[in-house]
Amino acid sequence: MKKLTLVFAAIAALSISLQAQEVKSGVIEVGDYSNASEYYNGSYFDMAPTNFYIAHTGAQLLYTPDLLTDLEGKQNVKITGLKFKFFNEGAYNDITRDVKIYLQETDATEFAVVDGKKQFFGFDGVTCEEELYLDMLSYIYEDIETPFAFGDAPFALTSGKGLLVTIAFDAQDDDNCTDGSDYAPFYTSGIRGRAMTYTDNFESFLEFAQGADFPDATAMLGCGTNVELPVTLIEYTYTEGAASLRGDVNKDGVISIADVTDLVDYLLGNEPAGFDIEAANCDQSEDGITIADVTALVDYLLSGAW
Repeated sequence: MKKLTLVFAAIAALSISLQAQEVKSGVIEVGDYSNASEYYNGSYFDMAPTNFYIAHTGAQLLYTPDLLTDLEGKQNVKITGLKFKFFNEGAYNDITRDVKIYLQETDATEFAVVDGKKQFFGFDGVTCEEELYLDMLSYIYEDIETPFAFGDAPFALTSGKGLLVTIAFDAQDDDNCTDGSDYAPFYTSGIRGRAMTYTDNFESFLEFAQGADFPDATAMLGCGTNVELPVTLIEYTYTEGAASLRGDVNKDGVISIADVTDLVDYLLGNEPAGFDIEAANCDQSEDGITIADVTALVDYLLSGAW
């Protein structure tokens, strides 16, 4: 084992990355994004992902697996962007917001309720941080699209999991708001209860999330607790090609030292997550998975050829 460890160290800098499969892109429409026609006209508490009448807002959007069926069976799915659509009913001023977006996968299909109070999900690890600027006068009585791209840090999502999106919008000053609820998001009629919102003129959603009241969401705190999802365009990439790539035992589309580590771990009696038994047969023998496969994989990383 000591000798094997030395081999690992020697080849770590020589690990060869090989894109095993073709990268393709796709989109999921939650609601009829292309032909959205229903926009929200009720309380600004219930506008998701945001309204611009209040200086500080936040939202959590729960895209459950039944809304993400297009991802089933796809490999190496990465969320690369989100788009939302609004209608400008009559706002004439400029809108600037500092935006932070957090993504995480989840098994949850609804928000929890504790002592009669709905609960926000905990969140961490910002995926996207940018400034959103809209010249409302240029879009009077028109649809407006707000895109957020994660090209520098796409989010890996496991097929079959749900996607939780947390968004915080913050005005750069408390007066940087519309005159009223003149800017309404298009929503998905019938998908109620899979979003919750937060509104406040002085405290940001991120500050609220660090306070004693979190994760409770109540109307007393300016929260919408039974909100419909906004129409959303979810952009993603995935890989397509051969079911297994020789040597890619962790199925990440790349042959590297990580595959050697997982292969050794498997031989020691464990079974690493996502282990591909077919790809682990590196020496292409009929002897099952043995130390010879480790040797073949190490040789490949050193030479670039099987």
